[in-house]
Amino acid sequence: MDAANPLQQLLLRGLGTTTLVADHLRGVTQNWVNSGRLDPNEASALVDDVLKALRGETPELEQQMGRNLERNRDNLLQDFGVPSQKEVDELRGRIDRLEQQLRQMNRPE
Repeated sequence: MDAANPLQQLLLRGLGTTTLVADHLRGVTQNWVNSGRLDPNEASALVDDVLKALRGETPELEQQMGRNLERNRDNLLQDFGVPSQKEVDELRGRIDRLEQQLRQMNRPE
C-alpha cells in the first residue's frame, strides 16, 4: 500500500472494516440460528440487508430515515412552541380576512 496515498489507505481500511463487520455479523447470526433464535432464511436476509446498508444500496431505508428525521424535527419544534407552516398559513388567512372586515367597517357610506 502506498503510504503517500491517503485515499487508497482510507478505501482499503473501509473495505477491511466492512469485511470484518460482515464476518462478525455472519458469526452472530449463525449462533442465533444454532440456538433457535433465528430462522436460517431470516439470518441470510439480515446479513444481506446489513451489507446492502453498509454499501449504501438501500434507498428505501434512506427514505424511511428521512421521514423519521422530519417527524422528530417537527415534534421538537412543536415542543418548543414553534408553529408549523400550516398554522402560520392559517393565521395569515385569518389576518387577511380580519383586515378586510376592518376596512369594510371603516369605509364611509
